[in-house]
Amino acid sequence: MEKKFCTAVVLAAGQGKRMGTKVAKQYLEIHGRPLLYYTLRAFEESPLIDSIVLVVGDAGQISYCKNEIIDVYHFKKVGTITIGGKERYDSVFRALSVIAEKMSGTAREGYVFIHDGARPFVTQEILQRCLEAAAANEACVAAMPVKDTIKIADGEGFAQSTPRRDLLWTVQTPQTFSFSLIYQAYCKMAAQRERLEKSGIQITDDAMVVETFTDRKVKLVEGSYENIKVTTPDDLKLAEVFLRG
Repeated sequence: MEKKFCTAVVLAAGQGKRMGTKVAKQYLEIHGRPLLYYTLRAFEESPLIDSIVLVVGDAGQISYCKNEIIDVYHFKKVGTITIGGKERYDSVFRALSVIAEKMSGTAREGYVFIHDGARPFVTQEILQRCLEAAAANEACVAAMPVKDTIKIADGEGFAQSTPRRDLLWTVQTPQTFSFSLIYQAYCKMAAQRERLEKSGIQITDDAMVVETFTDRKVKLVEGSYENIKVTTPDDLKLAEVFLRG
């Protein structure tokens, strides 16, 4: 497979309200280092990744990330730090626009890995599988089959139906796409945002943008059950266990 330019978009603009702390979850320390450090390190150390675009919440976070993480730990691939938007998809579109406006043509002709900053346990094997699937299909997401039986509830909290467990996957990140596909899909979504909001359609991940605004199917690629997103205090404890292991 011919190596194309690969950009990682790391989303660290969330407030982390479910964590219940004053400090945003991506900056909480685990074993003496911010959670975001471990996420950035995975992409920094990957030979597949050529550049990183980091998306943060405000100007103060730009200074913190540059001075306390990027400079301290000598991350060379973080070429751009930009401020995100109100919703996750606003932050992603901002990062894609930065790539389209400021980066070279090789970046715009390559692949983009969109990843949660609070998901620190992505492995090199996951990145490799995602790149291979993106090269073959233009669109893929890391995911894992669900372990539990899932119930669909009605509006009153009663079980309404039980979908087949063998068809259900828990979606993770990175979600990986050819840049042209995902950028065009986001541009279409931005043009129709008002209609989407009025219709009550909620865009919850990047795969849904591709599914809604293109005819491209999104391939599910094996992630890892340890590739967790740190969202709650229990997740933080689990992350500490994984790091000790």
